[in-house]
Amino acid sequence: MSQPAIDIAACQPFESSPTSILVVAREGATAPEVIRCLRAQGLSVDRIDSGETALRMLAHKRYALAMIDSDVDGETGLQLLDEMRRHSAELPVVITTAAASVKHAVTAMQKGAADYLMKPVRADALETCVRRLLSNQNAPTSPGNGVPGSSKPFITGSPGVKKMLESARAVAGSQATVLITGESGTGKEVLASYIHRHAGRANAPYVAVNCAALPETLMESELFGYEKGAFTGAIQRKIGKFEQAGNGTLVLDEISEMPLPLQAKLLRVLQERCIDRIGGDRQVPFTAQVIAISNRDLADQVRKGQLREDLYYRINVVPLHLPPLRERRQDIPLLIDHFLQRYSGLYQRQAIGIDTATMNHLEACFWKGNIRELENYIERAVLMGALPPLPGREDTAQPGKTPDAATLAIRPGLSVKAVEEVLIKQTLHEVNDHRERAAKMLGISVRTLRNKLNEYRNRTDSRMEREAS
Repeated sequence: MSQPAIDIAACQPFESSPTSILVVAREGATAPEVIRCLRAQGLSVDRIDSGETALRMLAHKRYALAMIDSDVDGETGLQLLDEMRRHSAELPVVITTAAASVKHAVTAMQKGAADYLMKPVRADALETCVRRLLSNQNAPTSPGNGVPGSSKPFITGSPGVKKMLESARAVAGSQATVLITGESGTGKEVLASYIHRHAGRANAPYVAVNCAALPETLMESELFGYEKGAFTGAIQRKIGKFEQAGNGTLVLDEISEMPLPLQAKLLRVLQERCIDRIGGDRQVPFTAQVIAISNRDLADQVRKGQLREDLYYRINVVPLHLPPLRERRQDIPLLIDHFLQRYSGLYQRQAIGIDTATMNHLEACFWKGNIRELENYIERAVLMGALPPLPGREDTAQPGKTPDAATLAIRPGLSVKAVEEVLIKQTLHEVNDHRERAAKMLGISVRTLRNKLNEYRNRTDSRMEREAS
């Protein structure tokens, strides 16, 4: 079935100067009208037909937006999306597909796609999508406009978190380095953008860098930039993230993943408030506030020799810790209501009603992925028009709490040792095999936990040997 022609006259040009768009699609997979529509909007378009070429292009040229057809190099395009996000975490990526699959759409959004367009792509949908994404990059920074995470207000009813937000507002806009810690999905990036919005610098840039997503060989040039001729392939000067942040905010996410040699250079930069471009002969001052983010125990990383102790103290000037969702359950109904409204409006779907019993169950769930997992659950519910199966992971493994019999599948005739093994293994599963945290939750020492696990492993090995003989 051929795609209907897009009305090029309907594609209005942007008022700003030409911006580069990267379109990745096999020959004929994306209609020429789509390319012409983008160019009619005053955009510069590079169309290529392979993911490998796309990644090479990203290494040598800055793009404001990338569009990936779902069928690239015989694959789904989601793998290329993953690779693009690792290469350039700030680059908005739009997926286009002819397969009308809710599962595919949800997967693409969870992997970081900025939008998802069905083929044949309509001119109005394409224009709205591109205008929105480019406007977010070019508009002055203000609440809900242009800052990653700023469209996600910080929602809480927890007195402890509210007090922490007061501290965040007090240091916003200063040159004090802020360290935000907390489990994955607790809203650390949202808190970083919250600090930026309260910094009193309405037009200042907000630059976020995921240290884990950058290859070690590119990290130094991405952060500090380089001069023309600094190395083979440096055909022009590149401005690094520190300079791009100007007098705004620079966020260093997953800072514990930064290699040790670069940690030494970062320490000097934070101490002197100046950077050295690779191949440069002079220092360049910077005034941005630096916010470091980590979901790891950084003190433990220091003990293991994976994080410099002097850097740890340098970034830990203003520590802000976000507790997990299970420690602020009063926020769960507030967040659910917010996500229901948000995604019902986004997908133009009717709001889903949640009765009291179901809400109580949702409040009791463990939510190992915290707010991110809860948000994904509600987004799926809105897309499907009904609540998916409720997560069956009640928080029964907290200190001082009696395990739920149904969760542990306790039945008459089950030995105490068997119940103990189920409890220990379930607790480890809930904390991603973090033994220190599991031992604390179980009320035992790490050594006892290790001995128990060895006992279970030896018992399993002995049984397998008997069965094999």
